[in-house]
Amino acid sequence: MNFRVIVRITGILLMLFSLVMASPIIVAYLYGEATIETFLLAFGITLGTGLALFLSSRRGDLRSRDGFMVTVLFYLGLGVFGALPIYFDTGFAGSFTEATFESLSGLTTTGATVITGLDNLPRSVLFYRQLLQWLGGMGIIVLAVAVLPMLGIGGMQLYRAESPGPVKDTKLTPRITETAQALWYIYLGLTTACALAYWGAGMSVFDAICHSFSTVAIGGFSTHDASLGYFDSPLIEGVAIGFMLLAGINFGLHFASWTRFSVRPYFADPEVRFYFVIIAVVAVVVCGGLVFLDHDDDAIRHGLFQAVSVATTTGFTTDNFSLWPSLIPFVLLFAAFAGGCAGSTAGGIKMVRVLLIYLQGIREIRRLIHPNGVFQVKLGRQLVPDRVIEAVWGFFSVYVFVFLTLVCVFMLISGMDFITSFSAVAACLNNLGPGLGDVALNYAAVPTAAQWLLILAMLLGRLEIFTLLVLFTPAFWRR
Repeated sequence: MNFRVIVRITGILLMLFSLVMASPIIVAYLYGEATIETFLLAFGITLGTGLALFLSSRRGDLRSRDGFMVTVLFYLGLGVFGALPIYFDTGFAGSFTEATFESLSGLTTTGATVITGLDNLPRSVLFYRQLLQWLGGMGIIVLAVAVLPMLGIGGMQLYRAESPGPVKDTKLTPRITETAQALWYIYLGLTTACALAYWGAGMSVFDAICHSFSTVAIGGFSTHDASLGYFDSPLIEGVAIGFMLLAGINFGLHFASWTRFSVRPYFADPEVRFYFVIIAVVAVVVCGGLVFLDHDDDAIRHGLFQAVSVATTTGFTTDNFSLWPSLIPFVLLFAAFAGGCAGSTAGGIKMVRVLLIYLQGIREIRRLIHPNGVFQVKLGRQLVPDRVIEAVWGFFSVYVFVFLTLVCVFMLISGMDFITSFSAVAACLNNLGPGLGDVALNYAAVPTAAQWLLILAMLLGRLEIFTLLVLFTPAFWRR
């Protein structure tokens, strides 16, 4: 383990992140808010710490295992330093733990919040929260990958460690720097289109920009306590549904579609087809259940929006779905476990893994019927090696084990009921945000120790468990 190189890279990334704290200063100036000094102080502390780490280390080669360490340390560092503007804000009455919870919830695109009274917060702070989600959506490390080579540091190890999904080595272009740039161009383009659509649908310029950040990032943060329900606009909800669905698709397919000027890559991809089928089924079940139970006059409208929002792990709300009748809230919560496509900004297990588990189950049934038969698992026309199937089952097993363990520990240290504990851990591990019970609206009632546990769940979900767990294995530390 080359600790000096790890410290150097972490310092560079912190210095880059300090620039994020500078941008809300412009918003504070435009709206005449007294938060300029708050962001300047946080900017100075973060920049100074990053510079000190950079100067105290030296250059060197970044190896594969170093990439895992940098990724984990960077997310932890961003969470802590990203909490400074929130904690220093005079309108924030919470503890540093709560500020860190809010910061990491944004960076991991979870969207769980401990803050109430969002409508009364300074716009610069609201903009900063949304910006955290936007950067976390694609992964600020991927942005750094495009910059690090200019500093004499290769970035492929970081990209492999941070990029989501079961396939880590797929590159859109021959060079990793070009890959990172291509991803960010697409990401920025979608965000711009989303902001313009929101503005055209009736949002103010400020709200349109802020909500485009959290929509494309599949984060769920809002500038209002009532989330998108504040606007009470079917047109705005329609825009959100469209861009949530787009953001839940593998960005590699967006790249392929853009370069070929064709939508054929979407229809040809089995994961995307499965993704839309699952969301359609969830929407039909939720909307049908609400209509059958005569919930309200807008049952289909609310049901469709919440089905897409929760199934893609975005977490926007137009109604308190935790109060919906029967099993509908649990149907939505379990839909978030599948999440979006691999290579998207969504959380959850990822659709391709769910699809492979389903196909493997079908193969086992066929083997029972025809013991001597030879059956293969295919994604479209592509044969899936047994090694990939084993890896998927291994990930799924660890995911379930970690989830159940976290639920038990959360109940022990928080004293909260089972529904609250189950949904809180599920919402944070799947990077969803809103839960059921006492965490349906916010997480302010969660005790301090339990908040740190949920922070761990957010990191596990964002880094897809193994990136973090590998640090706790003896083999990782052996030379």
